[in-house]
Amino acid sequence: MFSRILVSGLFAGFAAGLIAAGLQLVFVQPILLQAELYESGQITHFGAAETGAAVAAGGGIDLLRDGLSVLFTTLIYTGYALVLVAAMALAEDRGVGITVRQGLLWGLAGFASVQFAPAVGLPPELPGSAAAEMGLRQAWWFGTVGATAAGIALIAFGKGWTARAVAAVLILAPHAIGAPHPETFAGPVPPELAGMFAGRALGVGAVAWVLLGLFAARFWIREGERAEDTPRTA
Repeated sequence: MFSRILVSGLFAGFAAGLIAAGLQLVFVQPILLQAELYESGQITHFGAAETGAAVAAGGGIDLLRDGLSVLFTTLIYTGYALVLVAAMALAEDRGVGITVRQGLLWGLAGFASVQFAPAVGLPPELPGSAAAEMGLRQAWWFGTVGATAAGIALIAFGKGWTARAVAAVLILAPHAIGAPHPETFAGPVPPELAGMFAGRALGVGAVAWVLLGLFAARFWIREGERAEDTPRTA
């Protein structure tokens, strides 16, 4: 069982992570680079006209930075995949069938838990954005992820209205408590750029998580079939 989880998670996470990294380099990183120009003061919001050279500098390609971005993204999604496959193993052990098509729903559930629900209170932030103390944000993020994941699991596998009511409380509780925010919002980056960044980051995350769910289910099924076909020795 452990080897099946490990192999499935590694293959699914690596494949989804590479795709996610490619999408981030194309759609997300150019916005990050431009935001860094605002943060450093090379260009100014409502200031002097932005020169073509300054804006173009934000789109320069840094191979080391891109390589590290790909590496960390694949590592992160491999970690997500291992958790997702472990959850699939637990579900299958309790009689829940896993199919490739259902993997899409597992991926959406992962996206809702890890990215969408936390983004309701703490949307993806650009460099230079005003933010509350890091420890408070991390605590709220982890609590939101855990509560949302538990709530979705109760909706999917729980029985009766009691389970659904508890699920609703778990999902809504972090937002009722409220995410930590600074007393005032200020920063050098235009809000239009921040909105574009948040939208693209969530869009890439949604695609990556759907693919992660599909890959995880596919490799989980494949490794199960291989285990059944392998003859056992006395």
